[in-house]
Amino acid sequence: MGLNASPMAVAAARHPAMVDYGRYVNPGFVRLVGMLGYARVFVRARGTRLWDHEGREYLDFLAGFGTMNLGHSHPRLVERLRTVLLDELPNVMHTAPQPLAAELARELARRSGTDLEVALLCSGGGEAVEAGLKLARAATGRQPFLYCSRGFHGNSLGALAVMGDRRYQRPFEPLLPECQALPFGDLEALEQALRKRRPAAFVVEPLQAEGGVVLPPPGYLRGAQLLCQQHGTLLILDEAQTGIGRTGTLFMYQQEGMVPDVLVLAKALGGGLMPTAVALARRELVERAYGSSERFDLHGTTMAGNALACAAALETLRIVEDERLSENAATQGAALLDGLRRRISTHPLVRAVRGRGLLVGIELGPNPETAGLLAKIAPGLVGALARNVLGQWLAVRLLERGIVAQPTSHRWDVLRLEPPLCVTSDEIGRAIDAIAEILDEYRELAPLLKDVSQRLGGQLLSRWAR
Repeated sequence: MGLNASPMAVAAARHPAMVDYGRYVNPGFVRLVGMLGYARVFVRARGTRLWDHEGREYLDFLAGFGTMNLGHSHPRLVERLRTVLLDELPNVMHTAPQPLAAELARELARRSGTDLEVALLCSGGGEAVEAGLKLARAATGRQPFLYCSRGFHGNSLGALAVMGDRRYQRPFEPLLPECQALPFGDLEALEQALRKRRPAAFVVEPLQAEGGVVLPPPGYLRGAQLLCQQHGTLLILDEAQTGIGRTGTLFMYQQEGMVPDVLVLAKALGGGLMPTAVALARRELVERAYGSSERFDLHGTTMAGNALACAAALETLRIVEDERLSENAATQGAALLDGLRRRISTHPLVRAVRGRGLLVGIELGPNPETAGLLAKIAPGLVGALARNVLGQWLAVRLLERGIVAQPTSHRWDVLRLEPPLCVTSDEIGRAIDAIAEILDEYRELAPLLKDVSQRLGGQLLSRWAR
């Protein structure tokens, strides 16, 4: 396709859904995707595939930011939700136990294989993080919180206090006081902060997904758990994006030789069809915080634990087990990592390829060993281009080849690859080939700069600039 405004993007600009979304939902988002040439209106989804409003088929390597672990519209999940609706179960019930909520909590406790046996049911990941923060304060009687730079824990006002990116925090300050950011993976910094501040909780991800698909040093989570135990601080592990099979086991902490005090699950827990989340916690903590008749109702929301959401989560857990999706994530994720490293690790504009299971990041920028002359002469220019443009540029190029992917939210120089866990070997190979072939067209910075500037200029001159 040409380097001017994409005909597909221009057509998408005129689609009623795009017009209404830009007017009534999120004007800034619509302007941004239009300017970048990413605009599409997707109207159908099944398995690992998406279709846009003009019938074009795409391979989904984003999976709703890790929400569609089962793939789109899984037939078993669709049928289970249809059955619940036809059975006319009471969906929201607060004056009696909700049977499906009780069953879900029991099954989550069983699968954790630990004493994480009480479920604080929620509707989304940020809400589940809030549940963990509230529990920590109520159970410990302390106020401070520790979290990691570049961590991502949700956009609600309380969760923003432990959000590891100042861009998200500044417009809403002042936030919760006494919250301190620490370097991810640094046990010495954690120990010093625990000793000085006596925090209620340390909130951390097992790997930083939105922070650039960054893995901690081996033993970090185990060491953090021991330090927190020594100082009476709860460890809240946010597996909203890594849980439900994404990294090769049902929960990533199962690979780390540790068990958190609170485990946050969200995104894929509802199979991508129902919003649901949970903060799983040790019984003694919940008893301490909410165990009396005067405090039992201090946490909860209207829609949390509704019948449809719980049915979706229960069926999701069964499908992950029956179809061995965690195992497939481990196998296909290893193939994706190995294939990318073989094909692109020495590319002048690739700094690293890393990940765990089917959560893989490609860090773009000048490779110090193979970067061309322009990158060595003008490293500031190359660095700025990588931070602000390269991840989205590669995502657009992949979209033009029928593959959906996106950069991570805190690191736009890292392209995230996060397909449904039912992805096949052929689909993994297709993604590897497409990425390698695109990058092979740009072994030097000059042609890349020309391409990026022409693409952005073409979009700005199109309908999106009006």
